Amino acid sequence: MFFRRKKPARPAPAAPPIDPLGSSPDSGTQFLTGDRDQDRRTVDVLLETIARVSTSSDLGSLLVDIVDHSVELTKAERGFLILLDERGEPQIRVARDKDRRDIDKDTRFSTSIVRKVLETNEPTLATVQNDSDALELGRSVFDLKLRAVMCVPLDSGSASSAIESEARPGVLYVDSRAASGEFTHRDLGLFAALSQHISITLDKARLHLHSLEKERLEKNLELAQAIQDGLMPPVPKDVPGLEIHGWCRPAEQTSGDFFDFVRTKDDRLAAVIGDVTGHGIGPALITASAQAGLRSYLRVIPDPALALTTLNQDLSERMDDGMFVTLLLMVFGDDGRMDIVNAGHHPALVARSGEVLTVEGHGPALGMMPELDFEVSGTMQLQSGDVLLAFTDGLIEAHDPADRDALFGEERVREILVEHAALGTSAEGIARALAERALEFSGGVHDDDITLVVVRKI
Repeated sequence: MFFRRKKPARPAPAAPPIDPLGSSPDSGTQFLTGDRDQDRRTVDVLLETIARVSTSSDLGSLLVDIVDHSVELTKAERGFLILLDERGEPQIRVARDKDRRDIDKDTRFSTSIVRKVLETNEPTLATVQNDSDALELGRSVFDLKLRAVMCVPLDSGSASSAIESEARPGVLYVDSRAASGEFTHRDLGLFAALSQHISITLDKARLHLHSLEKERLEKNLELAQAIQDGLMPPVPKDVPGLEIHGWCRPAEQTSGDFFDFVRTKDDRLAAVIGDVTGHGIGPALITASAQAGLRSYLRVIPDPALALTTLNQDLSERMDDGMFVTLLLMVFGDDGRMDIVNAGHHPALVARSGEVLTVEGHGPALGMMPELDFEVSGTMQLQSGDVLLAFTDGLIEAHDPADRDALFGEERVREILVEHAALGTSAEGIARALAERALEFSGGVHDDDITLVVVRKI
């Protein structure tokens, strides 16, 4: 008969001594004891807690659930989710008690332990055996009569960025005043394991929120683009003696540039080109407001300078500091006379008999000085064959992709304008030629909106 020697039971590993000043053991598997049944129960509790946290429907409820489940898992009395603010000071984001009630966010906690965890990025456990221990841990621990504190880091590269727009370090913190509420290293290991999974959950929430925000922004941009496209006017085809064309290409989905054609109160044709500082959805909103306002004023005020003065007063009251609109207003009479009011815009160019003339006259941009009175800054009698070009600075500032300092420039614009005016190219053809040459020069890429208005006297 054979007998197997009975192996002696393996003793459970002794827990490391508890340091009242806060210890940071290797907590990766510290909560496992070697007892299969106990470890299974522990893992089941951890997985259940992770599952409940992971099913939160939104970030706000997720943060509350994280703290509630942290308190429940550790059997603590209070739980906090704490972040560093812009000044580097710990600030409570969520504070809850064991009954799942909110705690005043001005309540005190052990800032010394929180700072230690933020500095070392290691889980920390502190227990208090007497008043001396409490005072060494900090005045708040002594005053609050805390007996035990645990604090674990949340990954600052993922979890904290899910909570704030900028990545800020964060921690989970629990404490207890009950004599029976002392935490062990096993509790700390379990809490640290939970925090690692929470960091992953928060990172997923951040990515989900980013995806939703991106989708919302794209839909808003598509809507803004559709509205702005609808505001682009039809090019008038029935103006006696004039051939007209307008062209615009935004640098982004929406544009800070615009052009318009309006019949004034005295039945003259007004052509407008404008440029709001910047590009994107903000300038696009100002563009829509400026375009709509000027269109309305020109229809009731026969004097173009007064119409622009009124628009300036309106915009100055509503525009933020640092934003302004440059605008060129050109009004054409049946006799070929053209009056221009220039509000800080690049002067118009006129190709005539192989030369290019600059329509002089300049004024300040709109939105800068509300009390300013604008005046007609330039007048010209257009002659048969003249070609007038008004443009925004995106045209001449298109740059070589290999050299940002190499700009398309006004000289090239003048050469193309003279060339096509001599050929008798249509207004649309001239606008297209200028745009194509500028985009070819810049490799199809442009940092600013490009807008052109071409008027040809026939």
